[in-house]
Amino acid sequence: MTHIHGSILRCMIELVNTTHVMKISRNGQVSIPAPARSRWNAERVVVVDLGDHVVLRPVHEEPAAELAGKYAHAGPTSDEMRRASRAEDASDDLRGR
Repeated sequence: MTHIHGSILRCMIELVNTTHVMKISRNGQVSIPAPARSRWNAERVVVVDLGDHVVLRPVHEEPAAELAGKYAHAGPTSDEMRRASRAEDASDDLRGR
């Protein structure tokens, strides 16, 4: 690993692995640290209860818009899969299966 890549990796780890101990109010509220709020740029969070801990994840205003293009070119289209399946079936038929 080069020096630059190592530095970037350390910065990413520091960015992701920040730990804060927060006080829970009488109403059950917890403040999310400002650096996380600014990174998330979200007004809402989803709380995932995993039994022994919870995970907070940002919910964006338009969740579907966030996915636009995410899976572009991730694999074959449904038409390509159908053609491949039909070709495979035809090949099996020719072999007498």
